[in-house]
Amino acid sequence: MEFDWSVVTDAMPALLGGARLTILITIAGLVGGLIVGFIAGLMRAYGNAILNGIAFAYIELIRGTPIVVQVMFVYFALPVLADVRVNPMTAAITSIIINAGAYIAEIVRGSFLSVHKGLKEAGLALGLPMWKVLVYIVGPVAFRRMIPSLGNQFIVSLKDTSLFIVIGVGELTRQGQEIMAANFRAVEIWTAVAILYLLMTGTLTLILRITEKRMRIL
Repeated sequence: MEFDWSVVTDAMPALLGGARLTILITIAGLVGGLIVGFIAGLMRAYGNAILNGIAFAYIELIRGTPIVVQVMFVYFALPVLADVRVNPMTAAITSIIINAGAYIAEIVRGSFLSVHKGLKEAGLALGLPMWKVLVYIVGPVAFRRMIPSLGNQFIVSLKDTSLFIVIGVGELTRQGQEIMAANFRAVEIWTAVAILYLLMTGTLTLILRITEKRMRIL
């Protein structure tokens, strides 16, 4: 069977719509995941026994279960437990937040603890409160060190959106599946889907490398 580019051309509007939704879910999920991850990571690094234990339990629970199980729990089980209706988009974004947050938490914890403790002690010796020491002294050094790992997690989370096909979210993979089911042109459709994913991950990688380079200069 010959590769028919007209099939890709005809499918592109729908696939681009799915790609836009993929990007939206990824951005919204990672913004929330960064917030959750930084809080949980700092709880692990500097919290007391209770805070450390809560963060540890959350991180191990999420890292020990697949994201597809997590999104199925949010979409199907949570409404039963909490008596609330969860739409597919909300379930998808919530799952990215919860999943990415656990992995980001470990990145944050490791990065902050890798900074020489002398910096923290010097800040405290100057009379600065702990939060200012973390934000202005330890934080900038730790952030430079976590950029490569954060970049990897961002790419993983973007690709994880393809798993939300199980709850009917119309992201890129779902659009590809629906188009392929209609025209049976699997080679062309999945090639186009793969290329769009490569473009998205490649763009993200480029942005992160530029950011890492600028942070090193600073």
